[in-house]
Amino acid sequence: MSPITSQLTGNCARCSRPLAPEALECDHCHALVHAEELERLSNEAKTLEAKGELQMARDRWLMGIRLLPRASKQADWIQAHARELELKANAKLAPPPPENQWAKRLGPVGVLALMLAKAKTILLFAFKLKFLLSLAAFIGVYWTLYGPKFGIGFALLILIHEMGHFIDVKRRGLPAEMPVFLPGFGAYVKWQALGVPLETRAAVSLAGPLAGCIASAACALAWWKTGDGVWAALARSSAWLNVLNLIPVWMLDGGQAAQALGKIERLLILAASVALWFLLGEKVFILVALGAGFRMFIKDTPPHPSRGILIYYIAVLTALGLVMWMMPGQGFGTR
Repeated sequence: MSPITSQLTGNCARCSRPLAPEALECDHCHALVHAEELERLSNEAKTLEAKGELQMARDRWLMGIRLLPRASKQADWIQAHARELELKANAKLAPPPPENQWAKRLGPVGVLALMLAKAKTILLFAFKLKFLLSLAAFIGVYWTLYGPKFGIGFALLILIHEMGHFIDVKRRGLPAEMPVFLPGFGAYVKWQALGVPLETRAAVSLAGPLAGCIASAACALAWWKTGDGVWAALARSSAWLNVLNLIPVWMLDGGQAAQALGKIERLLILAASVALWFLLGEKVFILVALGAGFRMFIKDTPPHPSRGILIYYIAVLTALGLVMWMMPGQGFGTR
C-alpha cells in the first residue's frame, strides 16, 4: 500500500472523500492526510538515531507532531520518544564525573561500587554480543540433538532466514538489530516498524522465507552434486520450516504478510496452498490453507490490498514446495 498524501483537490487519497479545511485525518476512513510526509520524517529520524545524532533525531520526530491529530497514539508516542532522546542526548553531553574521587570518599564501599561499575561495562559489552552468544547456544542444542553436521548447517540456515529480514530492513534505511536466537524456538530480528506502510512491513516479513528458500535450494544443489544425505536433510527441513513460517497467523512471517492482503487475496493463498498440497503431497500446506481460511474471517483487511505481496507470497510458497518435492523423505526430513 503506497503512502497516503493530501491531494490538491482536497480529497482523501484513500477513499476520495472531500477533506475538511486543514484536516489532519479523513473523517470517513481515518487515513492520515500527511502520511507520506510523516513517513519521510520518521525515516530521517531513525537514520539520525542510528548515527547517534540524538538531538537532531528528536527535532525531526517533533516536526511530525503538527501533522498528527492531538489525541492520536502516534502523537503520544512521538512526545514520549522525544523526551527519551533528549535525556539520552543530555547524558551524552554531560562530562563524566571523576571516578576515583567519589570512590575514595566512600572508602571500602566506594571501591566496591567502582568494581560494580566496571562490571556493568563488561556486561554491556556482553549484551552487544548477544547475537554471537545466542547463535552459539542455538548451534549447541541442535548439535546435541542431530550431530555436528546437521546441527551447524541447520543453525546457519536459520541465520540466513533471519538475515533476509535484517538486510531487507537495512536496505530501506531503517534501524534494525542483529538476530537473536532462542534455542528450541527459533530466532527474531528486532526493528522499528512504527510509521512503516503495511506493504513494506509485509515485504520485510517475506524476505526471511525468501532467503530461506534460496539457502534450501543451495543445499538441494549440494545434495545433487555430492549425494550426501545431510544436504538433502538440510534442504528439506529448511524448506519445511519456512513453509510452516508462512502460515498466516499470529506472529509468524505469514501472519505479518497477510496484513497487507484482503479477503480475495487470502482466498487465493488458501487455493494455492490446497493446490500445492494436492500436487506435491506435502501436508504442511494444509496448515497454510487453514491459516488463510481463518484470516478470511478476521476483520483486519486493509482498504487497498497489495497484489504485489500476494504474488510474492505465492511465489515463495511454491518455490519452497518444489524444493521439498525434489528431496527424499517426508515432513521435517532430518534423515
